[in-house]
Amino acid sequence: MTQDQRQLKLGAILSGAGITPEAWRQPGVQGDASIDIQWYIAAAQRAEAAKLDFVFIVDSPYITPDSAPHFLNRLEPLTLLSAVAVHTRRIGLAGTLTTSYNEPFNVARAFASLDLISGGRAGWNVVTTGLEGAAGNYGREEHFAHDVRYRRAREHLAVVRGLWDSYEDDAFPRNKASGVFLDRDRQHALNHKGEFFSVAGPLNISRSRQGQPVIFQAGGSDDGRQLAATSADAIFTGHESFEEAQAFYRDVKQRARAAGRSDAGPLVLPGISPLVADTDEAARALQAQRDGTVDLAKALVQLGRPFNYYDFSTHDLDAPFPDLGDRGANGYRSAAERIKRIAAEERLSLRETALRFAVRRSPFVGSAATVADALEHWFRNEAADGFILGAFGEPADGQRFIDEVLPLLRERGLFRSEYEADTLRGHLGLPFVENRYSVARREQAA
Repeated sequence: MTQDQRQLKLGAILSGAGITPEAWRQPGVQGDASIDIQWYIAAAQRAEAAKLDFVFIVDSPYITPDSAPHFLNRLEPLTLLSAVAVHTRRIGLAGTLTTSYNEPFNVARAFASLDLISGGRAGWNVVTTGLEGAAGNYGREEHFAHDVRYRRAREHLAVVRGLWDSYEDDAFPRNKASGVFLDRDRQHALNHKGEFFSVAGPLNISRSRQGQPVIFQAGGSDDGRQLAATSADAIFTGHESFEEAQAFYRDVKQRARAAGRSDAGPLVLPGISPLVADTDEAARALQAQRDGTVDLAKALVQLGRPFNYYDFSTHDLDAPFPDLGDRGANGYRSAAERIKRIAAEERLSLRETALRFAVRRSPFVGSAATVADALEHWFRNEAADGFILGAFGEPADGQRFIDEVLPLLRERGLFRSEYEADTLRGHLGLPFVENRYSVARREQAA
């Protein structure tokens, strides 16, 4: 596909009452949206009306009383998306599930079910869980080490993909006259024995119209990038500047080429929270107004999350950002290292660091034309293949993006006006995944 033929891929995070601590207090935000399936159905239908590629549900298996409201009380992703699936027709449905605290057979069956329920629109965001406290919810004394989590994730994903191929696409003749329901030659046990898992198979569910669910991955550490480059269809990331995004993009694509991938590597989808106003000046003023309402105490709590909810309140707020040693190395490593690096480079105090990371520095703030220009610049210059639209500060923010920015992108040929496919793979320009045993059978016959 040439540069002129490429189109932006756009997804949207559905986060109920919002991910930031104060989001639920904004006008128009429903306080109990995170547990209201009707809210999710309506939000997904709006995203589908806008012809977005997919909606995305974030998740994590550990909270504290200081967690953001949406984290404290929210629906489980697969249950939620199965309900949304029967109230939508075309939009993709992606959800997060950790490889660290789930068995491959259960994950394979759950996502295969969602894929069939939705008619081939499912996607799995493969994560390893950065919060050490999650171990206590799953009978472990301590969290898996960072490198172990990613070795486990690679094997976990390989097992799940193997289980998804348990049945070839013509395995079920369902011939009532002959009484043949299953062609036994088209059913395949996996018989996997590895470092972390021993799984016999076969999985007791067939494949969908897209072959296998789409694999997303979110992680900026070296291990995370490598997992995405070798195994994922798309990677979620987050950057404050074009230069930072471009460096990440080129690194992941180079890793994919080095791994011998025949495609262009995973789609790179930075998370953004665009803010649109009538003019650039009005948008910047609105952003400054919102930034000025940040609660320092809550900002300190959120700053501690990548460090496994480290308590920063024990430190002098106006002293330099404290030396935390290797704290965060076994949590959200890339986020923790980024905080440490920027605090050191910009010589920030703890107070300044907390406020610095409590607000999102975004290049996508301005008039509709300014935001569209920035999106196009990133897309055409190796910084993004598309974007995942994050938690908007207020519901009106998302609607303005849909009403004012998307039409400009369509005029420029950068985004669809109508769906051309009805599977998530089709939306994202990804090929149907052939069954490995059918491929082997065809090659043997040839």
